[in-house]
Amino acid sequence: MTSGTEQGWKTIGRAEAYAGRVRLVDHTVLLTDGTVSIYEVDESIPFAVATLVVDGEHVVLTRQYRYPLDRWIYDLPGGAGDQGETPEAAARRELEEELGLIPHELVPLHTFFVNPGRAAWPVHLFLCEAGTVAGSMDTSDPAEQVHRARMTTSELDAAIASGQIVDPSLIVARACAAARGLLAPLATADRT
Repeated sequence: MTSGTEQGWKTIGRAEAYAGRVRLVDHTVLLTDGTVSIYEVDESIPFAVATLVVDGEHVVLTRQYRYPLDRWIYDLPGGAGDQGETPEAAARRELEEELGLIPHELVPLHTFFVNPGRAAWPVHLFLCEAGTVAGSMDTSDPAEQVHRARMTTSELDAAIASGQIVDPSLIVARACAAARGLLAPLATADRT
């Protein structure tokens, strides 16, 4: 922990370096020693959301093809929040768009940064264990092919331990839910 007396950097200029689906901004910063430097920051979205849906002994996940990895993975329903949208509203919207589920209640679980060294946006995690009702999936984006998957928490823990689960939001949500006593403790890997 820091003592609270450490100074941060001062932003003295900003310029958009690239704008597409990803938005990169060059920040001209004054470092604490007086040096001027350029620091590139991912400002693509205001924030992201993801929801861990618990249905009895199971978790409800998404299974999606992730082009940069060239493979299908399990992850949490979620996505980017819109400017002016609250994280809870975005989580509700994404859950319905991706899985066709409308949650009765969402519990804030944790907020983290995927890449705090380069990305400015947080990821807000939610837990849904109070049930859902059917809504309407959004299938308008051909590049977003989302399939619903279910696994028990012990199957999820085994998939995390084996390296099959690579989505950071899913790993963080599972660990935080266990640490807060909202789900059973993480199962340990069998080392036989």
